[in-house]
Amino acid sequence: MPRAPNLKEYQMNIRYLGTTERYSEAVCAGGFVFLSGMVPENPEADAKAQTENVLAQIDRWLEECGSDKAHILEATIFLTDMNDYAAMNEAWDAWTALGRTPARACIEAKLAKPEWAVEIKVSAVCK
Repeated sequence: MPRAPNLKEYQMNIRYLGTTERYSEAVCAGGFVFLSGMVPENPEADAKAQTENVLAQIDRWLEECGSDKAHILEATIFLTDMNDYAAMNEAWDAWTALGRTPARACIEAKLAKPEWAVEIKVSAVCK
């Protein structure tokens, strides 16, 4: 009968990036990258421009973790107003890697700041 694995056998290097007292922007572990929800740095802009800004942040964090958008496994998109769905998709479609689009959910939600139109959270594998 196989023995139960010893947790010490599964120790791995975990990198925490952009860490504050409350959360990390990115965590890299076991060949995976987990990003916190990215929010726009340009809250005065429209939903498309906010989405483009968030996607650029995702690009930067993925690169920092040794990944890229072609290696995203799943994305969860939060919109404050589903009337912005087409504008968000316009930015998303221009950004995603053709033929490598991740599993995705889009949810209408009240975000932490009313001026934010979009928040995107992704998980990826390292290259």
